[in-house]
Amino acid sequence: MPYGSGMALVRTVTAAGVTTLTLDSPANRNALSSPLMRELLEALAAAQRDPAVRAVVISHTGPVFCSGADLKETAATGDDGKLPAEVMADVLAAVWEFPKPVVARIGGPARAGGLGLIAAADLAVCTRTATFAFSEVRLGVIPAVISATVLPRLAPRAAAELYLTGDVFDGTRAAEIGLVTRAVEAEQLDETVAAYCESLVKGGPTALAGTKRLLRRTPAESIRADMAELSARSAGYFKSAEGREGVAAFREKRAAAWVPVP
Repeated sequence: MPYGSGMALVRTVTAAGVTTLTLDSPANRNALSSPLMRELLEALAAAQRDPAVRAVVISHTGPVFCSGADLKETAATGDDGKLPAEVMADVLAAVWEFPKPVVARIGGPARAGGLGLIAAADLAVCTRTATFAFSEVRLGVIPAVISATVLPRLAPRAAAELYLTGDVFDGTRAAEIGLVTRAVEAEQLDETVAAYCESLVKGGPTALAGTKRLLRRTPAESIRADMAELSARSAGYFKSAEGREGVAAFREKRAAAWVPVP
């Protein structure tokens, strides 16, 4: 059975191994205010601690996914002594390093810091009509913090064009340049996200975390050193309890023990 908790700016619902974190601040277009970001950090931490949670979806209420930083508080220091940009760095790092798969569901526009959040997710699905822009230069600032997650995703020429011009682009272009995984028609958005989640929860929890680390690793200087390190990783997973269970389940043509029961 699904369970949920009402939060002022981030709503949490969990069902079938998937926790959906919904940005719920439509009055300011789901801007990344300090309160919203702190609630998002708390919700992520709770999802990480819960072994029943196998994947996380970041979604939104209202027509806008996320309008970026809350410009009303850009120079304000929070109770913890951190500026909003520093809290945003914590949020993007938390999503990027999250040991469970994270899927961004984008049903509307995203700007500036919202694009950093999308890029931090492992998978991202948007509507073709969703719009995006790195609008920082038009405010006389630069997209510094979000570059840590955005630049590894984008084709370099596209990054230069869109960072420097601040021009708006649509979901189809976002998929072409690597900002999102897929752009679909609006009526296919939830179906596509659900299909990804259904696939993700079939993976072993330890293997998924290890695969995320693999995707972000820095290769060794030589191919032989790289192969040696990767061979050791592979052997460790095959010898693990999870690996043995996965192989046994495959041979016995059954679902592995970690797959959530519908």
